[in-house]
Amino acid sequence: MPKRQVFFSFHFDNDAWRAGQIKNMGVVEGNEPVSASEWEEIKKKGDDNVEKWIDGQLKYRSCTIVLVGSETANRKWVKYEITRSWKLVKGVVGICIHNLKDKDGNQSKKGENPFSQFKFEDTTFDKIVKLYDPPFFTSTYVYDDIKENIENWIEEAIKIRAKY
Repeated sequence: MPKRQVFFSFHFDNDAWRAGQIKNMGVVEGNEPVSASEWEEIKKKGDDNVEKWIDGQLKYRSCTIVLVGSETANRKWVKYEITRSWKLVKGVVGICIHNLKDKDGNQSKKGENPFSQFKFEDTTFDKIVKLYDPPFFTSTYVYDDIKENIENWIEEAIKIRAKY
């Protein structure tokens, strides 16, 4: 089975290092990482430019993976990426990454479920979209769990989206 083309959504400042670990697993084809300076340049040009950039990144992706850290649920652009992905009929799935270590060897606190903030018809999004929380505290075990399961989580997200 070919690797799925996915878009990674995450809180850049807090979780870029953790997101990089997942992107570098080699299990899925993700969007090209943007550097901190490139992201700042994109944001400087205004909200319309950010939306255009995100839409371009989503264009050939089949699924958006929301990497949920301590503050992800409240990030403006993560919210846009979730709603835009759903509108474009992309699979959407969340993975808790708070127990992956950052570049300084630190873990963070678990963040809120970003999907609970959205409604789809008569239900909240968190009743439809899955959020996986690897059942380990040790960073290497969390990493291994994500690497072992991410392809299945993506396929399930795509099937769920196809039903709605």
